[in-house]
Formats: sequence, structure tokens, C-alpha cells
Amino acid sequence: MKTLTLLLAFLFLGAPEIYQYKIESIEGKKIDLKKYKGKKILIVNTASKCGYTPQYADLQKLADKYKDKLVVIGFPANNFGGQEPGANPMIKEFCQKNYGVTFPLSSKVSVKGDDIDPLFKYLTTAENPDFTGEIKWNFEKFLIDENGKLVHRFRSKVTPLSEEITKYL
Repeated sequence: MKTLTLLLAFLFLGAPEIYQYKIESIEGKKIDLKKYKGKKILIVNTASKCGYTPQYADLQKLADKYKDKLVVIGFPANNFGGQEPGANPMIKEFCQKNYGVTFPLSSKVSVKGDDIDPLFKYLTTAENPDFTGEIKWNFEKFLIDENGKLVHRFRSKVTPLSEEITKYL
């Protein structure tokens, strides 16, 4: 019955898009992703104690360089090796102090498992030309186009300023 309901929703409403989601910022405020309509969005699951944590600096550079057409949003998550143990205020301070992060951060979320955040449930199952399925580690990246469609997905090792990402900006 649940599958039939979803199928009917897709037929009548179209496939889900990113703009149906509202997120909680790291400061506890609601962010309606509709406010970013017309810009690309790079969604990244982040962690403060990961080997990929220095990517925060390049994420900030990317956000600054393409600010007229791209929004970077970090989603701190503690799903991999306990590498994001802190509370939201600690995470925010760490990111600002160590990497000068000014792009939006969400409150800490789960990006896999039974308690997966609905946005990440959508992102990991949405059709795209790269791959679908569970996130493997911190700093995976999801590129959303100006119309709210997931158009590319990148594993952790792909750095924010790499041509693999910037060629789409």
C-alpha cells in the first residue's frame, strides 16, 4: 500500500525535488531550501575529526568564488567513526575558528541508518548519473541544479575545488 501511495504521488506530483525540504540550521533556525531556487546547491555531510576535515577550507573557497550561483551547505554527522562528537555550538565554533566557515551549516543530523535524515534518504536514493546508495564516509557531496534536481554525486576523496566539481559551476 505504501509503495502504491508513493507511485501515485510521483505520477500526480512529479518526482520529489530538493525544495520540498526544510532544514534546521546549526543555530536552530529553519531554512527552507526553496530560498535557494535558481542557484546550484552543494550538500556535504561533514565531520570535525576526519581526515577529510581540511576540505572545509576548500568548501569555503568554493562558496566564496561561486557565491552568485552556488550555495554550499554542510551537514555535520556522527555516523562514521564517531568523528563528529560535539554539540552544535562546538561544531559551529570549530568550523569558524579553524576554517573560516561562513556558508550555512545544518544542525547535526544522521546521514545513514534507521534514523537517517529525510533529506539524505532522498539524496541517497534519487536518480543521478553517478551512483545511488548509502553514504560511505564523511564529506560526500551532492550537487543540485538550479531547478532542485540532484545532478551529480561525489565520494569523499573528490575535493571541493577539483575540476570534477567546478566544471559544473
